[in-house]
Amino acid sequence: MAAIASKKPRQKKLPARSKVKELDTWDLSSLYADDSAWEADFAKWEKRIKGYAPFRGTLSDSATQLARCLAFDLKFERQAEKLGTYAFLRTTEDTAASVYQRILGRYQHAASEASQAASFIRPEILAIPSRILQKMLKAKPLRPYRVLLQRLVRYKPHTLSSAEERLLAMQSQMSGTADKTFRQLTDADFKFGLIKNEMGEMIELSHSSFSALLHAPRRAVRRAAFHQYYQVYEAHENALAATLSGSVQRDVYYAKARGHASAIQSALFADDVPLSVYDNLIAAVRSSAPAIYRYLDLRRRKMRLKAIHHYDTYAPILSGLDQQRTWKQAVELVIRSLEPLGDSYCKVLREGLTTARWCDRYPNRGKQSGAFSCGTFDGAPFIMMNYQPKVLDHVFTLAHEAGHSMHSHYSAKSQPFQYYDYVIFVAEVASTFNEQLLSRHLMQHAQSDQQRAYLINRDIDAIRGTIIRQTMFAEFEKIIHALAEAGEPLTVDCFKSEYAKLLEVYFGPDFALDEQLTLECLRIPHFYRAFYVYKYATGLSAAIALSERVLGGGGQELADYLSFLQGGCSKYPLELLKGAGVDMTSPEPVQTALQRFAELVDELEELL
Repeated sequence: MAAIASKKPRQKKLPARSKVKELDTWDLSSLYADDSAWEADFAKWEKRIKGYAPFRGTLSDSATQLARCLAFDLKFERQAEKLGTYAFLRTTEDTAASVYQRILGRYQHAASEASQAASFIRPEILAIPSRILQKMLKAKPLRPYRVLLQRLVRYKPHTLSSAEERLLAMQSQMSGTADKTFRQLTDADFKFGLIKNEMGEMIELSHSSFSALLHAPRRAVRRAAFHQYYQVYEAHENALAATLSGSVQRDVYYAKARGHASAIQSALFADDVPLSVYDNLIAAVRSSAPAIYRYLDLRRRKMRLKAIHHYDTYAPILSGLDQQRTWKQAVELVIRSLEPLGDSYCKVLREGLTTARWCDRYPNRGKQSGAFSCGTFDGAPFIMMNYQPKVLDHVFTLAHEAGHSMHSHYSAKSQPFQYYDYVIFVAEVASTFNEQLLSRHLMQHAQSDQQRAYLINRDIDAIRGTIIRQTMFAEFEKIIHALAEAGEPLTVDCFKSEYAKLLEVYFGPDFALDEQLTLECLRIPHFYRAFYVYKYATGLSAAIALSERVLGGGGQELADYLSFLQGGCSKYPLELLKGAGVDMTSPEPVQTALQRFAELVDELEELL
């Protein structure tokens, strides 16, 4: 008797890009109607590179001549933004499409040539004697560029002679060696082996699967993944300590070379952020330790654990509460939650997410993973999504990216090109503000205590991951740079010892700290771009404070917030936020966010 062939489970394959419905894709026509239009504009733009040459050596001649050069440069950059954005977005639609990889490559090559052609502008301006430049700044032709030039002049005390600047520029590739070595080691060379997942299947342990395994309900799976993963870091701890030390020494070297008091003050200089903002953040989070410890113990009790370890802090303590939402339903939910921002805001966003086709909605074969917002001055503020109807987090991602896009929309409509592109310090405010409104809306309309508890726990973990964890990273960066500046050798034992002290502070006396967890300091890529992570913490803190101000206020509070969205980079970030109603030079906004954290922990304990 012939054996009966068993049926294989049907596999749902992703569609090819050509098979995706037009309505589900973004409409890039606000940039270019098609590739031919891009090619025509690219040809014109590329020819304009030689237009920089006549300005070389003339910028100190007169205010009018300097204004002409700046106008030319900004017009060139505006066209470059359109060209580069279109090329980049096309590559994300299908990463295997070589035609768009080639288009992007051609753009990048031309942009590099343009950068070299324009490289004289900054040093020539800085070479103008201060007395003469100040007089030039009062002239009418330079009025549109006054803030731009004043910001540039701030760098004069930290700008070296042309010969010294040339030497520093020649070091650029060499200075990235530590970061490059770290990434080659951890991304290419490290092999973590196979491990058994929740389903009993043997899978490859990697950076991405490690994250997924830490969310597994079964503790044995989480524990095994944690120890197996860190065994690889332990085997390479000396090499990793050397790369991190090299990165820190680079930061210290460049800060000293440019005359900054310290590496951290050098990093804060561009945004005109005083050191007190950084220190206030650390002090505020440290003072919230009792609420953090209380939440971790609540987690331990809910998970019925004798002791809670780091690998227990990601698994959901409430699950099964996701529900299916179509794209249309997700858009309507996000819009309803954002109604406190006014009819105009919601009308523009609804149109953008529907008929105007700002968003590329669903996964397709070869499409870039994840999500992002890509704002432009002349085109729509596009959004990349890979939306899954069953995942609540994807609704939050949509609200988040919509926040970025509306920030870009308002900035582009309200500012000239040179002042529309907001900096990273404020970028996460508008996005996480929207998440706060969505979270509060969902909690308000929760259909059961269990559902509300699930949403509260999600909010708690978001604050813990973004404000508390990133502040611990920020404090570690400050400590190790200070040690290097004091001449202390940055050995593997030094890194692990300093990190262990922070783990004890941020997780508390009753938390079971595995010795391997001290190796975490050797695996964080952000440490190779020092003094950046604190902006995640300040961003969410400002967003929580602002959302409470808008929800609890009236017309003036809303107008202040919308004015912030319109500000672009016309002012420094702290000025923009102060105008919106939060003063980040005081500890109050961070304290407000941490008070929110404590209140959520209280409510979660009551509900559970």
